[in-house]
Formats: sequence, structure tokens, C-alpha cells
Amino acid sequence: MPDAERASVRQFRQSLVQWLEENMTAEVRAAGTRGPDGNSLELLRDWNRKLFEGGWAAVSWPAEFGGRDADVDEQLVYLEEMSRAGAPGPINVIGVSNIAPAIMTLGTAQQGDRFLGPMLRGDEIWCQGMSEPDAGSDLASLRTAAVLDGDTFVINGQKTWTSLGYLADWCQLYVRTDPEAPKHKGISCLLVDMTTPGIDARPLRTMAGDETFAEVFFTDVRVPRDALLGELNKGWQVAMTTLSHERAGVARLHLGLTREFDKLVHDVRERRQPLGAVHRDELARIYGEIACMRYSTSRELEKVGTGAQPTPMFGSLTKLMWARVEQSLAELAMDVLGPAADGGGWSHNLESSRMASIAGGTTEINRNVVAEQGLGLPR
Repeated sequence: MPDAERASVRQFRQSLVQWLEENMTAEVRAAGTRGPDGNSLELLRDWNRKLFEGGWAAVSWPAEFGGRDADVDEQLVYLEEMSRAGAPGPINVIGVSNIAPAIMTLGTAQQGDRFLGPMLRGDEIWCQGMSEPDAGSDLASLRTAAVLDGDTFVINGQKTWTSLGYLADWCQLYVRTDPEAPKHKGISCLLVDMTTPGIDARPLRTMAGDETFAEVFFTDVRVPRDALLGELNKGWQVAMTTLSHERAGVARLHLGLTREFDKLVHDVRERRQPLGAVHRDELARIYGEIACMRYSTSRELEKVGTGAQPTPMFGSLTKLMWARVEQSLAELAMDVLGPAADGGGWSHNLESSRMASIAGGTTEINRNVVAEQGLGLPR
């Protein structure tokens, strides 16, 4: 990286660190560890607005939409410093990272003007309607149907494991609009107001006690044709839109694990908990796996920065390793700390870590991706 560019990235870091020191509070940090719920929603909305006003809500977005046109190095710095401070990002995590780039790339000017600003400020919360009871990791098998009736789509079906579904104001909803077409080609994407009559969003309580997911039922829900994002029956292309504005987002995984690892080491030292050989070996193994994730992520981001072709299976490999380490860390903490682990939140981590091998693509699906795309094995 040239000296001038290094200086600009260093200035970017200093600006963010200073802003966080002036604005970050312990109350916001604590709310960020739990995620938005009925108790913390307004606090996190206020924090989101502060991020927006400071220009830190979506640094990867183009400046014309309220971002900073951050390059890969700056995006990585942003994630590092936010993680180090324990600062929650915007409340619309999925919206900012996934939905907004699709609207920027494939949406109409009217859709961009209507949705991007309120999304970035946190005024409107978004969810993504993909998974269904019989179509989890296999999006192409979805059955929720939308039938055109004049200038209106009529929607019937069910979505499940919808993040923030019962809190959301809007939903990027994937529906089947051509039941006769091959399953990848008969899908459309609609931008749906969650207050529309016929929508019933019910929170799902996980075994960890969280209610961040919901199941959403659609019964004769009518939305206007101009709610269509992209072209009719080409929703698969919308879903596959490259997350070009969040190229460094994969770094969140190893940064989060590093923070948890450091917390475990701190808790063990604070309690002067003796470590046996087996536990020391496990701690070293976990440290090594996080280091491998960090190095491989740096190598992949360097490729992106130079315009080289990304590794096809990199995302799946990273997700596989993250799920394994997330669960191993929680299990080790319980083994080492015993009853004291509950006071440090580790028992909650143990319960919630089970979803790591399911959310965002199951372990089985990701192994298939690695086998077929990376290793060239037959289906």
C-alpha cells in the first residue's frame, strides 16, 4: 500500500477512534451484546442515528447514499475499531449489508430515494424473507407464492427464522411468481410493508431465551406491482447480488471470535482458575484456528483490493470454521469456569452457539460447496 494511502487509512482509524471515545457509552455497549429487543430497541435506534450523523453507519456505501466510499482497507479498520470498542453497528445489519446493495444496484430511483435514507438512520427496520419450513438453505425450493392481480401481487405463504421479523417495518421478500418455471427462475423479490393487512409476525424464542427471530405468515396480502425489486421472475439474481459495498464484512467473524477468546482468557485469569494440560491444549488449538481465519481473511481481502478473483469457496470455509470455533469456545468456557461461567454470560453463549452451524447456511450445505466448488468432487 503506498505511503499516501497508508496515511489516509491511518487518519480514517484515528477519526473513528476519536468519535467512539466521544460518543460510545457502557449502556450502548451492553445493549449491543444482546441485540435489539423490546427493551433495547429505542436505545439502539438512537445509537444508529448517532452513527448516521457522524457518517459511521455504513462506511462502505457510496457517498451519494450517505456512506464514505470506504475501500477494503478502510472497511477492515472500521470493523476492527468497532469490535475493539464493543460498539454495535447499525440496527439494520441485514438491511445495510444485503438489502441496500440490491436496491442500489437493481432498484428504481424512486425505491432508492424512499428506502435507503430511513434504513441507514435506523428509522425503519428491515428483515429478509428467505427461509421457509421446507426451504431453509435451499432458497430455490421456496413455496410462498405471489400472484399478479392487475397491478397488485397477492401473497400467500410462510417464512421462518426471519431475523427481527416481528420488529421490522419492511421486508425484502422472496416469492414464487411462476410455478411452472424451473425453480431458480420463477422467483421474484418484493419490498413489503410489514403493516400490510394479512401479515402475522410471531416471535420465535430460542433455547437461549432470545427473540431475535420470527415466523411470518402471509394470507392474501396485497402489495402494489411497483414493490417489485429487479425484474419479474428474476429474484434469484437479486438474491445473488454481490455484496460489493461490504467486501470486508467477513472479517466480522474472526474479530468477534478474538473478542470472545480474550474475554475467556481474562475470566480465567481473574478467577485464578487452574488449567490442566487438556484445557491448555484446547485453548491453544482455538487460538490457532482464529489466527488461521485472520490470516486467510487478510489474504482474501488483499485479493479483492488488487482486483484478483476471490476464492470461490472462501465464504463457506470461513463460515464452517467460525461455527466450529464459536461452539468450541463456549464449551471450553463451561468446562474451565464451571458454575462461575454463568455470571460471565458463558452459559448463554453455549446455548446460542448451537445456531452457528445453522444460521446463514447450514454446515452440511457449506461442506457441499467446499467439496463441489473447491475440491471439484461430484455432487
